Amino acid sequence: MDYLPFAMLPVAFTLMFLGIQVAFSMMITAVLFGLVIFGNRVIFQFVEKIEDISSNFVFAAVPLFVFMGAMLEKSGIADKLFEAIHIWTRRLPGGLSLATICMCIIFAASSGVIGATESVVGLLTIPIMLRYKYDKALISGCITAGGSLGTIIPPSVVAVVMGPLANVSVGDLLYGMVFPGLIMAGLYLIYIFTLCVIQPEKGPRIPPEPGEPGFGAKLWISTRNLVPPLFMIFAVLGSILLGWASPTEAAAIGALASVFLTMLYGRFSWGGLYEALIKTVKITTMIMTVLLAGTLFTGVFIGGGGINTANVLINQMHLTPWMLLSLMMFIIFIAGFFLDWISIVLIFVPLFTPLITTAGFDPVWFCILFLIMIQTSYLTPPMAPAIFYLRAVAPPEITIRDMYRGVVPFIVLQCVTLVIAMVHPPLVTWLPSVMLNFK
Repeated sequence: MDYLPFAMLPVAFTLMFLGIQVAFSMMITAVLFGLVIFGNRVIFQFVEKIEDISSNFVFAAVPLFVFMGAMLEKSGIADKLFEAIHIWTRRLPGGLSLATICMCIIFAASSGVIGATESVVGLLTIPIMLRYKYDKALISGCITAGGSLGTIIPPSVVAVVMGPLANVSVGDLLYGMVFPGLIMAGLYLIYIFTLCVIQPEKGPRIPPEPGEPGFGAKLWISTRNLVPPLFMIFAVLGSILLGWASPTEAAAIGALASVFLTMLYGRFSWGGLYEALIKTVKITTMIMTVLLAGTLFTGVFIGGGGINTANVLINQMHLTPWMLLSLMMFIIFIAGFFLDWISIVLIFVPLFTPLITTAGFDPVWFCILFLIMIQTSYLTPPMAPAIFYLRAVAPPEITIRDMYRGVVPFIVLQCVTLVIAMVHPPLVTWLPSVMLNFK
C-alpha cells in the first residue's frame, strides 16, 4: 500500500497554520507531492484538471449567485422585509429575534451568500434589539445562525461547488436540502420562542404603540413588501425545483431580478452596480482559486493511490457502514474548528464520497449530511466566519464572549437536524426522486 499521499494532509494543514493562504497551501502541496509521485508527468495531469474546472458550466452559477447577494445588499430589501415580518411577530416573546430568523430564511432563499445576509440583517436588527433590551447572546446567536442558513437552504453556492466534486447533480442537492433546511430553520424559531417564554427578559415583548396599523393595514404592508422578493425567490428557486431551468440558468434569472428589485425600491445607481460587480469578481476569484487548488490537491491524492489505500485500511478496521459515516461526520465537525467551508469541501468531499458509495449509502444523502455539518463550521471557534462577519457590524457592547455564548444552542440544533436527517433518509431522498419522475 502507498501511504505517501496521506502525508499531503498534514503538510497542507501545517502550511495553513503557518499563515499561508489556503489556496496556495494546497497548490504547493499538490506540486511537491505530484513531482515526487509522478515526476514531470504531473504537469499533464494539472493541465487536464485546469481544463475540467474551466469548462464546467455549472460553476458559472457561482458569480451569478454572488452578484445576487451583492445587489440585494444595496436594494433596501432588508428594511422592507423586516417591516413586513415584524408587524406580525412584535407582540410575541422574542418577536424581534423571530423576525430576524424569518428575514434570514428569505435572504438565504434569495441568494445563498452568507456574508451578505449576515451583514445586511445585522446592521438592521442589532440596534433595534439592543434598544428593547434583548439578551446579547441571543442577538448574536440568531444573527450568526440565521445568516449561515444559506448553506442548507437552496439555492446554495456551497451546493454548486460540491456537486461536481462529489459527481452528483447540483439539482438533486438543491432538492435534497429543502426539508433539512426548513427543519433547521424551524428548530431555530421554536428554540427562540420557547426560550423567551420561559425567560421573558431574554427577548421581551414590544408593548402596543399609538397609531399601530390594524389588521387590514398590516396585510397590505406585508403584501406590498413581501411580493417582490418572493417573486424573485420563485424565479430562482421555483424554476430550479420545477425543472424549468438549470441552476446556472436560474442564477442568471436571479441576477437580473436582483437588479430590477434594486430599481423597484429606488436604490439603483451606477456606482452601486460597479461596487457589486467588483465585489462579485473578488469573491468569485477567491472561490475559483481555492477550487482549482483543491482539485489539483485531490487529483494528486487520488492518482497516488490514496483512495485505494483508504479503502483497504477501512476494511481492515472492520467498521460498519454507520460507524464509518459517524466517523466522517466527526472529522468534518472537528475540521470546522480550523478550516473554512470551501477548504472542508475541497479536501473531504472527493475523499469521502467514493468510500460512502462503496459502503452502500446514497451520495446525495451523504452530501446533504455534509452540508448540515458544514453549518457548524460557521459558528465553531477559532475560525467561525459567521462570528467574524458579526464582529464587523456589531457595536462594542456586544462582546466576543456574548457571541460565543450565543452560538452554542444553535450548534446543538444543527446537530439535532443532522441526527434527524440521518435517522430519516427520505427527508433528503424523497423530493429528488419525485422531481426526477416529474421532469
